[in-house]
Amino acid sequence: MQMRMRVAGLVAMAVLMLGIPAALAQVAEAPSALPIPPALAELPRDLGPWGMFVSADVLVKAVLLGLVFASLVTWTVWLAKTIELASAKQRLARALKALAAHRFLMEAARDNAHASSPVGEFVAAASAELRLSSDFPDREGIKERIASRLERIEAARARRILRGTGLLATIGATAPFVGLFGTVWGIMNSFIGISKSQTTNLAVVAPGIAEALLATAFGLAAAIPAVVIYNMFARQIAGYRASLGDASAEVLRLVSRDLDRSIVAPPSAVRRTMPLPAAE
Repeated sequence: MQMRMRVAGLVAMAVLMLGIPAALAQVAEAPSALPIPPALAELPRDLGPWGMFVSADVLVKAVLLGLVFASLVTWTVWLAKTIELASAKQRLARALKALAAHRFLMEAARDNAHASSPVGEFVAAASAELRLSSDFPDREGIKERIASRLERIEAARARRILRGTGLLATIGATAPFVGLFGTVWGIMNSFIGISKSQTTNLAVVAPGIAEALLATAFGLAAAIPAVVIYNMFARQIAGYRASLGDASAEVLRLVSRDLDRSIVAPPSAVRRTMPLPAAE
């Protein structure tokens, strides 16, 4: 009897030892057999900038690419205009220094130190107008015509140096709104995801919100440098235009000096031409 009880106990222990691992295996395999909700299965696993871009909607991708292109344009204009302004201001400063060393316009016209600068255009225009007006005795009319020529040259130079800055103003004004458009579209996608999944789980809403915030960040990253660079160029161009005005005024002074020298007669000649008083 005791022998039978011992055999039965051993058999029961063997059954338990063989059954426990199988049960544990079934428990381990049970979670993997559970169905994954479609909304969670489609969620992106990488929420970095590149992962969000890859998983974003087509329209959001277009917005992000447009903002990246606008940022590249901003920095390209910054590099080109910085080099152009530095070179133009350096040439103008040298030409102004050479122009101030001359007493008359004809001397400045023979000087080739400012031939490649706006000062050379000023001197050439003034000399041409003096030749065309050599038969007219009205000095004020000559000065007005020369001043008109110089103003047009100054305006043309100012327009030339302003080229490209309009792009900066446009990018600075529109990039935040383009980013806002991407933000609104991303939020709309988030609500659409909530409606399809029938859940308010944050894992469903997070990708659309992340795309929206990414579009906002790109819009600000494109707009802020454009505004700062535009204001910087506006100050530098204002200084350049002031230097152009100084050069124009210096040329007008040389013209006035030449006109006075050609018209004023010696005092002795003036005395000889005065009428004698009548005898009483």
